[in-house]
Amino acid sequence: MTDRLTIALAQMNQKVGDLAANAAAILEQRRAAAGADLLLVPELQLTGYPPEDLVLKPAFLRETEAAAARLVAATAEPGPAVAFGSIVVREGRAYNAVILADEGRELFVTLKRELPNYGTFDEKRVFTAGPLPEVCTFRGVRIGFPICEDLWLDDVPLHLARSGAEILLSPNGSPYELDKDDLRQRLFGGRAKQVGLPLAYLNRVGGQDELAFDGSSMVFNADGTKAVQMRDWEEQLLLTSWERAPDGRWRCTTSDCHALAPYPEDVYLAMVVALRDYVQRNGFPGVILGLSGGIDSALSAAVAVDALGADKVWGVMMPSVYTGSASVEDAVESARLLGIRHDVIPIVPAVDALSAMLQPHFAGRAPDLAEENIQARLRMVTLMALSNKFGHMLLTTGNKSEMSVGYATLYGDMAGGYSVLKDAYKTTVFALSRWRNAHRPEGLLGPAGPVMPERVIDKPPSAELRADQKDEDSLPPYDKLDPILHGLVDLELSVHEVAERTASDRATVAQMEKLVLRAEYKRRQAPPGVKIGGRNFGRDRRYPITNGFRTGQ
Repeated sequence: MTDRLTIALAQMNQKVGDLAANAAAILEQRRAAAGADLLLVPELQLTGYPPEDLVLKPAFLRETEAAAARLVAATAEPGPAVAFGSIVVREGRAYNAVILADEGRELFVTLKRELPNYGTFDEKRVFTAGPLPEVCTFRGVRIGFPICEDLWLDDVPLHLARSGAEILLSPNGSPYELDKDDLRQRLFGGRAKQVGLPLAYLNRVGGQDELAFDGSSMVFNADGTKAVQMRDWEEQLLLTSWERAPDGRWRCTTSDCHALAPYPEDVYLAMVVALRDYVQRNGFPGVILGLSGGIDSALSAAVAVDALGADKVWGVMMPSVYTGSASVEDAVESARLLGIRHDVIPIVPAVDALSAMLQPHFAGRAPDLAEENIQARLRMVTLMALSNKFGHMLLTTGNKSEMSVGYATLYGDMAGGYSVLKDAYKTTVFALSRWRNAHRPEGLLGPAGPVMPERVIDKPPSAELRADQKDEDSLPPYDKLDPILHGLVDLELSVHEVAERTASDRATVAQMEKLVLRAEYKRRQAPPGVKIGGRNFGRDRRYPITNGFRTGQ
């Protein structure tokens, strides 16, 4: 029986489906953790998380099992034992599992019991729930391996404690959300006290489609005190020391706590990490976006530069007859501050040509939304032509306020491969822009100092698709609109409840509800974008397009 353990916690990125690269990364961490007794890596580190419907492909399961067997065999080389996440198939059913391997042998396998099936999670679609897990004896120490949701709920930790576990080691794939840091601190500190055991919560980092994973791994001792707080938003390997006290109870003796990014820095970093991994792992040489002189495109460009570098970001200003000189100037200045390529391609000739083509069919009808949307769609055609010719992914620049009420043009400004602002309300866009003009966190690739002119932040938002157009011509002011939308979309409140909660006019709230529901068909055709809040448009929210229910009727 040992009285000391060194447990290496590897907070790692992953690439879903890239079994060889993920296995190689685990072995690299194992070599770096020489001297440790045990290396713990995040949930499903071998396959990447979430694997989604890859799990339904028999070929993927076969190759995963073969890759896991090779990884087990590789532990015959000198180094620590490895507890790694993988998929285990038993009697034709797939399980989310942790495999403990050492000296070339599989020592222990535990299966995830609690399968999350809410919000962004749908593990019950592809995995089978395991039984209440057993405790593993490793070098005389009884260790429980609750896998992610197993630790978030009561049953598995309590069962492991009653079964004689002395330490809990929990690999996780927990995506970032606003205010989740505080939730994790309270939950896991309380969980350690509840079961009377020290525990390690190890989370992955990086972007995966709409999800951003912030790491923020932690270790709590049995009294609920935090011994370790790993960094957020970056990979980190930390060797932690554990000792058995005279009373037989284990304790983490490492003291290493880092401060986590506060709001709105955490939101900004989520956008940067998600965009970086999406662009790089899908093989794009860079991104292109319409740089309008407005705040949304300016912030999107700043995020892109911070994620990819200025040489991989291309801004294009596409003025129409309604584009003000200030917008042209602000786009030029934004590009200069960021150091990116900037081109001006007027759409006036294309608008004139299409107007002439349609004139016989539009005769007798006054200009309206059709003419406005023609401009937005011609900008999309221009940007997609450049994207096709040079390979840069088109970055969509719309925000959650616009997407909520449908204040966006389908096949126009909604077009693109990814949207960093998709889950950010307009008021959040303002906050992020002011923050980034004053701060640049370490590790970002963009410039220090302002990244957009202050005028871009201060001027009234406008689509500039008709003369003297302002967003507030069609919508309530954003400081009034966004709390309404938060209530309707994120909290799923009724019109009456939102009106009371926000002190808003009931008729206005009812109108916003109609707009939100009417725009569902647009959002189904929108590009993916990083999840920020608790209920994003995409993985979290699945409303029927054809839907007659209204709370404001």
